Amino acid sequence: MAHSVFIDGAAGTTGLEIAERLAGRPEFDLIALDDTRRKDDAARAEALNDADFVILCLPDDAAKAAVGMIANDRTRVIDASSAHRIAPDWAYGFPEIVGRETIASASRVSNPGCYPTGFIGLVGPLVRAGLLPAQWPYVCHAVSGYSGGGKALIARFEADTDIAFRAYGLALGHKHVPEMLAHAGLTHEPIFAPAVVPAHRGMLVEVPVHLSMMPSAGSPDDLRAALVSFYAGSPVVKVADDQPDELLLRGSMAPVDTLTLRVLGAGDGTQARLVAMLDNLGKGASGAAVQNLNIMAGLDETAGLRL
Repeated sequence: MAHSVFIDGAAGTTGLEIAERLAGRPEFDLIALDDTRRKDDAARAEALNDADFVILCLPDDAAKAAVGMIANDRTRVIDASSAHRIAPDWAYGFPEIVGRETIASASRVSNPGCYPTGFIGLVGPLVRAGLLPAQWPYVCHAVSGYSGGGKALIARFEADTDIAFRAYGLALGHKHVPEMLAHAGLTHEPIFAPAVVPAHRGMLVEVPVHLSMMPSAGSPDDLRAALVSFYAGSPVVKVADDQPDELLLRGSMAPVDTLTLRVLGAGDGTQARLVAMLDNLGKGASGAAVQNLNIMAGLDETAGLRL
């Protein structure tokens, strides 16, 4: 029997890409509301309670309200907003970090943020392994395609083609920081410096580390080997062993649901640049939601993904 799925917020960028990944899959029946009903709370409440799985693609407050509309203990939820990412009664939806069994048994799963996926994917395993100190004041630089900002930012970039680079979060205190702190296992909030470039999709997340100044830090080769071991067998997370002269985000990037990690070390091993590359709409959003849905439904975690 197929599992019923309701995407609340299906008209948004993340919801549309989730629906594309589920299209034609006989394991799932999508519950759809037409344009006249998708903002009707009564119709939404009915769909939320009828579905086996609900995927929330809503602003934070609306996502919290939607969860409150579920009046049964059967419907399982994946929330793509940031509303529940550090909530103690929600599983954090990064199966490679928290374990697939945690996701498989959860009734409430919070999808990671796109930037935190890169940061946590790099730093979390290395802190666990004792190769990077939990107490260090880390800095995270990142750039993303404009689709990560939703319809308003998409419209702005497509209307103003003269924008070459948009730095934001300049007052610090970005909403991703508590998530990065908690799930990377750190004791100090990292300084997070995000930016947007004029590409529809794609993301590069970088954490520069001065290894010679860090207590008990591993060498670049140690860090790379630890990541290779941690993600061994993962069909989604890859650790590259190359040392390229440049890394490019292209405006023509096709949708992809993988996460590629690199440790780029100085010749003398004193410094390294930890770099993650991903699709902000793939492993950074919709692809991650579908991966979690697959695991929760007891299916191949890569079904419907673009690898």
